[in-house]
Amino acid sequence: MSGRSLLFLAAARTEIREALDWYLDRSPRAADRFLSEIDTAVILIRESPEAWSEFEPGTRRYVLNGFPYSIIYRDVGEVLQIVAVAHHKRRPGYWR
Repeated sequence: MSGRSLLFLAAARTEIREALDWYLDRSPRAADRFLSEIDTAVILIRESPEAWSEFEPGTRRYVLNGFPYSIIYRDVGEVLQIVAVAHHKRRPGYWR
């Protein structure tokens, strides 16, 4: 695994919490799957940050499997910053 650290910006953490709350209200099982998919994404991004295509200038995007969310991240030297956990129906580029 990459030795680089991973940093979730505050807004991205909030987005995860809000999505998790939404799923918990509807299905604890879906909420568990959502968190599991986030965990998998984080592992894969850390292992191979350049594996996913460029999105907006300076960022890359990992599309979650089975959920309408993408993880938007950028490589800042020794740190991988998670900029947003963006819902696909939300206004494009809001996180810039």
